[in-house]
Formats: sequence, C-alpha cells, structure tokens
Amino acid sequence: MTFLTTLLAFLVALAILIVIHELGHFCVARMCGVKVLRFSVGFGNPIFTLRMGADRTEWTIAAWPLGGYVKMLDEREGPVDPNELPRAFNQQTVWRRIAIVLAGPLANLALAVVIYWCILIVGVVENKPKIAPPELNSIAAMSGLQGGETVTRVNGFPVASWQDLRWQLMKHVMDRGVVKLETLNQRNELNWLELDFSNFNERDLEGDLLAKSGLRIFRPRVEAVIGSVAKGSVAERAGIKVGDRVLTAAGVRLETWEQLVAIIRTQGGTALTLGLGTTSGERIVTLVPELVTQGQLSFGRIGVSALMDVESLKQLTVTVRYGPFEAIPRAFARTWDTALFSLKMFGKMLLGEVSWRHLSGPVTIADYAGQSAQLGVMAYIGFLALISISLGVLNLLPIPLLDGGHLMYYVVELIKGSPVSDRIMSFGQKLGLSLLVLLTAFAFYNDINRLISG
Repeated sequence: MTFLTTLLAFLVALAILIVIHELGHFCVARMCGVKVLRFSVGFGNPIFTLRMGADRTEWTIAAWPLGGYVKMLDEREGPVDPNELPRAFNQQTVWRRIAIVLAGPLANLALAVVIYWCILIVGVVENKPKIAPPELNSIAAMSGLQGGETVTRVNGFPVASWQDLRWQLMKHVMDRGVVKLETLNQRNELNWLELDFSNFNERDLEGDLLAKSGLRIFRPRVEAVIGSVAKGSVAERAGIKVGDRVLTAAGVRLETWEQLVAIIRTQGGTALTLGLGTTSGERIVTLVPELVTQGQLSFGRIGVSALMDVESLKQLTVTVRYGPFEAIPRAFARTWDTALFSLKMFGKMLLGEVSWRHLSGPVTIADYAGQSAQLGVMAYIGFLALISISLGVLNLLPIPLLDGGHLMYYVVELIKGSPVSDRIMSFGQKLGLSLLVLLTAFAFYNDINRLISG
C-alpha cells in the first residue's frame, strides 16, 4: 500500500503541475490570438486524444509523463496557410511571445500562492518554537540557550511556529553568518542571543539544520505508560494493555517514553523483551517489533502510543490562521521567499558553496509525495506548492529548451532589434540539451545514492 500511495501521489502531483503550467501557455496564447494545435500532458506516443474547439485543438495524454507541451501554429515547424499567418506564433510581436512563454512558470507560481492562501485561512496546528535543552558544545548551547525559551524573532522576522523557525534559519544559515534570536524565557523575560554558523561546512548544511545546531523542539517529560494499543498490532498480540507501565526494554531501565521508542525503533524484526508493571503485578513479555519501511527509513513498531496529558500538549501547540485578506500578502511573501531560496541554492551549487547532493530527481520527489500524502491533505497540498515553485523557478533559468532560454533569446532580440540567428539557436539547443542531461544525471545519481545509503 505504501508503494501504491507513493505512486498515485506522485502521478497526481505531476498531472496537476504539468496541466497548470501548460494551461498558462495555452490561455495567454489564445488571448494573443495564436492558434494552438496540441495540448499534451506527457511526451511520446499519445495514448489518448480528444479534439475540441473551433481550431480542433488536440488534447492529448502521452506515454512519458515527466512533462508536457503546447504546440502552436509556427512557420518554423511546418508550412502555414497564408490566411492563418497572423495566428502563427513566430509572427507575433516579441512582447507577445515573451508573455506566452512567461505564462507557464508564472502559472506554477500563482498555483503556489493560491495553495498557501488556502492553507493560511484554513489554519494548521503547529508546534510552538519552544527550545529543548541543547546538547553540550552545540551552537545553540554556546549561544546561551538553556532550554525552555520560546523564539519570537529570527533576525527581526517574527516566528509563530516551529516551522517558521526552521524556515527562517534555513534562509540565513546558507550565508554561514551570525543569526540573531529574540526569545522569551519561562519567566516571560525578553532576551537576545546569537547563533554563529560561520564554521558550518557543506555536510552540516545537509539534513536537519536545527538538530545539527543543537536546536530541538521542547517536549514535556512523558512517562513510559501505554495510552492506546492499535487493534491487531504486535503489542495487542503480546497482551499489552492500556495503563501498563513499561519498566524495562532490552534490559534497560526506562525513565521516559522517548527511551522506549528509541529502543523499539532499533529492534525491527528482532525479538525484544519488555518488563511491564500492570494492575496485577510485574510481568515479562517477549515480542518481535514489526519492521516498517517509510521512504528511505526502516524502523521497528509495536503499535502503542503514550498516555498523554492533553492539556499540557495544547500549551505546546499553536493554530496558525489568518483572515482572507491578511493571508494574501503572506501567501505572496511565502512564495517569493521560497522562489528566491531555490535560486540561491542553485547559485551556491554552481559556485561550489553547496553540495550537488541537494539536487533531487523524480524518485526522491515521488518519495516525498507519498510521505506527505500519508500525513494528510494539508501536508500534501503544501508539498504541491513547494514543487510548483521549484518547477516555475527551474523553467525560468536561462537554459535553452526551457522557457527561460526562450526568454533569453527574446531579450537579445529586443536589444539587437532582430531575432537570434538560426545558427546561434541551434547551438543553444544542443548546449541546453547537454545541460539538462547533466542535471538529470546528477539528480538520478542522488536519488539512487539516497536509496542505497538511506
């Protein structure tokens, strides 16, 4: 089921993003009076075609799903009836051609704005940006953080949730400088601290930046008492009941629920002995945690959850929600920030300041699609927004064969007053194809490497 969920989530995401992108080109082309011959989702041989409209436009689903295109009437691609020359793409003014080409990436960015706007007005429950005691000698510890503080601002930007804190730090850590935190301690006293990331290297920029800097989310002490047992789970078959206290696991005396979880996760498929304190006395059970694989991770699970103090948990969460009008500029700002961050990351890859291991291919994207789908609707549409921004930014890069490459030709045409020569365009197409093949090879290599190394 996990594989099927991942595959379906990936295909749905691809379909939505491709259709939105190509609809941008299609709609603006029609507004400019250009005749559209084909609207294709996918490349290669058509597996479904429907002709519609006065122009009998072909609406096609093709065999290879990683992309799509809008084919317009164009003298460079075949003879055009003299009566239809005004509707040919190559006969349009340079400004109209720019608008048509730019419409695809902008449609992807617009989709992200709409998604973020919906998320902001519906609201999401997130963890407060409250810090756990940091590890000794970590960046967080050296800054003076002791644990229990709530971060209110990062370099002057307000943060309302742990996700806000993560995002603001990601944006600033890339520069490997000093990040200023404004915090409130448990006595509601305001403090200012500095996190020094100047010694961060490429490896440190990979994975969980907050954890590597010593910033961990604050969690209340939870005792190892069973709060629920999943029906049909390993725990139920072993006779574990709600209210049982787990005293020992694999011979280790337990103080907290986190200790129990850590031991179970490492024992997937291996016999594990638990010492239980029950209403009728102490007893020993031996069970084999189910080995679960999610994406690149494999871990043990027995199907229990902790007995939680609901009121204490509520104090550690916040519902981030805004009104319809207040959410508009925030949705635009989030989209803009994410797009700039993507460009910044790509630029640092080119300069060698950030590893190319950050580049992901379709396998990793499919994995994230499946994981976000399993987390719920809000997580999945948030993933769609992020990928839509990435697709929009990628297509704006000045690489021939991409929309940004065409825009580059049209800017040159505006400057020199005439179209770029066929010889230059032919050379650009070959160069662009080589660059795209190289990027794709890097992305697939990273995907395979992640699968092998976990």
